[in-house]
Amino acid sequence: MYIVFLNYTRPLEEVEAVLDAHIAWLNKYFDSGVFISAGRKDPRTGGAIMVKDIDRDRLNAILDEDPFQAVADYEVTKVNITRTADGFTSLMGI
Repeated sequence: MYIVFLNYTRPLEEVEAVLDAHIAWLNKYFDSGVFISAGRKDPRTGGAIMVKDIDRDRLNAILDEDPFQAVADYEVTKVNITRTADGFTSLMGI
């Protein structure tokens, strides 16, 4: 799977201006089963998205659709989960 970290590069007012479109984009990929989880960083300097193990070119194309491209940088890390705590075994092999 992938963990995508978003780091805001623009003021929070500009982030807020595209937030509804970003949430619609998130919903599209949660509904299609590609995204596993998403949330804001604390303090609010960006966010993170967990993504199923898909072709990297497809992931790049999906990220290119995100309205937050105008207000954030992305750091994508591929993670191969080999061990989990109880209750999280479904993350193995994703």
